[in-house]
Amino acid sequence: MPQLALIRHGQSEWNLQNRFTGWVDVDLTDEGVAQAKRAGALLAETGFKPVHAYASVLKRAIKTLHFALEGLDRLWIPEDKSWRLNERHYGGLAGLNKDETRAKHGDEQVHIWRRSFDTPPPELPEDHEYHPVNDPRYSAVPRDLLPGAESLKLTLDRVEPYWTSEILPHLKSGEDLIVAAHGNSLRALVKLLFDVSDEDIMGIEVPTGNPLLIDLDDASLAIRSARYLDENRAKPLPPLP
Repeated sequence: MPQLALIRHGQSEWNLQNRFTGWVDVDLTDEGVAQAKRAGALLAETGFKPVHAYASVLKRAIKTLHFALEGLDRLWIPEDKSWRLNERHYGGLAGLNKDETRAKHGDEQVHIWRRSFDTPPPELPEDHEYHPVNDPRYSAVPRDLLPGAESLKLTLDRVEPYWTSEILPHLKSGEDLIVAAHGNSLRALVKLLFDVSDEDIMGIEVPTGNPLLIDLDDASLAIRSARYLDENRAKPLPPLP
């Protein structure tokens, strides 16, 4: 019975400052490091032994993965990083304080940008420092695939091919896997795994640094059970499909 652990990175510096982050490569706070280490300890308590690991190309996810793997004594397992697991790109909101943005644009507009399934925020021009065409880590990615802003739908559109081609085959082989990513890229995976509707996925939130451990059926990969390991910091999960 394969197991899949999904971990949203620990608290980041901009989480703490209440700023929109997206693809901006900010680091973990001390609390974020502690959350990542606790994630590894919680997974170790279950006997979880992943044989392959995945992360985005952003340091808050990579460091979270490494702290968790250290707690599992599994730093040696193969590890793949992909921009397709990055956080949703927040476009022109990146770096802005969320409360100040609400004061400027109004609660309703900011709520639409943040919580609608298919409405992206204002797009960044390509000459902006936060546009990924100006970041060398994306130099091998076709330019037309690099976003200036994304909705959750667009995030799902780039996550799903990676899930299908890179992660799902390992699960079908019966391997236990661990994925360290971000609130919205993990919501995309939750949508796929739990078959959540476009409307209902907007109510799903993934807490920082709290492993979601999913037990899958050997043959069908249907979800047999799913739980957050830190019950004190858990968020509601969708019903099993």
